[in-house]
Amino acid sequence: MLKDVDLSKKPDKVSYKEIIKGLEMRLGKAQRESRALGIPVMIVFEGWSASGKGTRIGRLIRCLDPRGFEVFTMQAPSEEERMRPYMWRYWMRTPAAGRINIFDRSWYRAILRSHEKGEPSPHDPVREILMFERQLADSGVVIIKLFLHISRNEQKKRLNALSADPRAVWRVKEADWKQNRNYYETMEHYNRVLESTDHSKGRWVVIESENARFANIKIYRTVVKALESAISAATGHENSPVTATGSYGDSPVAVEDNAGEPSVAATGGMGQGIFSVPRFSSLVDVDANRSADTVRYGPLIKEAQTRLSELHNAIYLQRVSAAIVFEGWDASGKGGAIKRLAAALDPRGYEVAPSSAPNDIERAHHYLWRYWNKVPKSGHLAIFDRSWYGRVMVERVEGFCTEEEWRRAYAEINNFEEQLTEGGVEVIKFWLHIDRDEQLARFEERVNIPSKQWKITDEDWRNRDKWEQYLEAVDEMIKRTSTEYAPWTVIEANNKKYARFKVIETVLERLDWRLER
Repeated sequence: MLKDVDLSKKPDKVSYKEIIKGLEMRLGKAQRESRALGIPVMIVFEGWSASGKGTRIGRLIRCLDPRGFEVFTMQAPSEEERMRPYMWRYWMRTPAAGRINIFDRSWYRAILRSHEKGEPSPHDPVREILMFERQLADSGVVIIKLFLHISRNEQKKRLNALSADPRAVWRVKEADWKQNRNYYETMEHYNRVLESTDHSKGRWVVIESENARFANIKIYRTVVKALESAISAATGHENSPVTATGSYGDSPVAVEDNAGEPSVAATGGMGQGIFSVPRFSSLVDVDANRSADTVRYGPLIKEAQTRLSELHNAIYLQRVSAAIVFEGWDASGKGGAIKRLAAALDPRGYEVAPSSAPNDIERAHHYLWRYWNKVPKSGHLAIFDRSWYGRVMVERVEGFCTEEEWRRAYAEINNFEEQLTEGGVEVIKFWLHIDRDEQLARFEERVNIPSKQWKITDEDWRNRDKWEQYLEAVDEMIKRTSTEYAPWTVIEANNKKYARFKVIETVLERLDWRLER
């Protein structure tokens, strides 16, 4: 552990120059090759106050092409960042394919600096961090975690030197002196953090930082080895996992493969409320023909929209947010349901986020990146017209991702939604269900009515030919991603009026429940 690390190591100047020159050449070459291969890299610098993180980062990037990396200094979160789940600002800074993102302090603030007042923290910081790193590593991101270690005496000497320098005194805070006074207690805390977050896809490497030359060499070697290993794996010369070699044993990442046998939320009839169905069998068993009271529909929908408008004001004042997800068959009425829902909302307090095929920037990131980008801030709503569930439906059926990727996505999606929920976002998910005959009738209507022809495409007909494949994918999706914190509500949508009313009633009940909670 940290107390057993030998901090006296130091190379001589002659050897240092020769070694560092060779490492710089290898690092520059590795950056070019990893960029060409589209390998994203995240390098984390954590450590004691005054351990030299900024200086070591400056030395590392000296030989890198500045067009291929970015450095993020993670201070206390801004007001905008505090209004979203804890991991949001780190997801926003994940690298695109071929890029290197370097973090001067990172998502470990939540636990390394937990003693500082005002520092927000996720519900279960270790678990959320492990989920975050695992998801990124599984998608091909190389994660290198460096902890810069110095002794108590060395830290005190450096803090005194900074305090005596008029140009640098601003960098020394009372929290730094407090850390030095409580050095050994803090070291025990750091030990526990390193042990609990050291795993095969994100190992910690302790950098002995009393001597600058030794620290530079070890950092270069660690980064070069990780990049060269990733390049070898990407070019087929190596089958081993891409990780930096650390000082600790392998702590497995405790993330469930799925959520077991979750329930599906449904409503018995117009305005009857939500109840839980113990098990979901198949959409085949769902009767899509639920009728609406056409005589009373107008007054009922208007009343529901009025209530929703009032509730929207309440959730803004109480800083409650929600992500409302619409999935369903082509022509199942998602657009119409969203239109009626949004009509009751203040346009300043919501955003509709349509999900089409990802663009080049989105494809260069983890598939969840673009959805983290749309996570609503406190007091706001985000309405998703199709969503992250494309991974386990369209991408699965059409072969746009591997079987390993879509099977892994169930746990990733559950983890994502759990983090949203714990971050204060109510996740409301709808599957709009129509039968094949109703879909055909709506397709033909779109073909025959000029004003609706823009709604029908060749892709819609191709998807219809794969109905059974999509049915299998949707059934599994609902079974494996309907959880207590984010249940699916199946909307019987053959009758558009019934579907639209039921959507608004369900949103009202979920938001009412959230406010009471």
